[in-house]
Amino acid sequence: MARKGIPDPIRSANWLAEILRYARLVWRLWQDRRVSLWVKLIPPATLIYLLWPIDLLPDPLLGLGQLDDLAVILLGLRLFVALAPKEVVHQHLVQMAGRWWVKPPSESPSKSPEVIEGQYRVIDEE
Repeated sequence: MARKGIPDPIRSANWLAEILRYARLVWRLWQDRRVSLWVKLIPPATLIYLLWPIDLLPDPLLGLGQLDDLAVILLGLRLFVALAPKEVVHQHLVQMAGRWWVKPPSESPSKSPEVIEGQYRVIDEE
């Protein structure tokens, strides 16, 4: 158990794994033809902001200048995933998780998708 103020290594590893999973999802959505072109323009627009010489907060301010860049990257990628078709995002998440079958997302936002798993066994009759 981690002490107060000291990060738990397991939680840190989960945080990193979530970032990598999200990056993988963005890459898969970027390559999917079912995602419209105007939605695919969001990540390049985010990169253009990073390369643009004018920032909301100048980079020489230690820490603060980089925080606005990080916020723009995260918000741009989040917007990209949010505007992609929900069925396509769900399908890629299922494929990334390696699930056999996942109930599609319901229309009501209060219910979360239900995961159904099972086992397959072959019984030898000798």
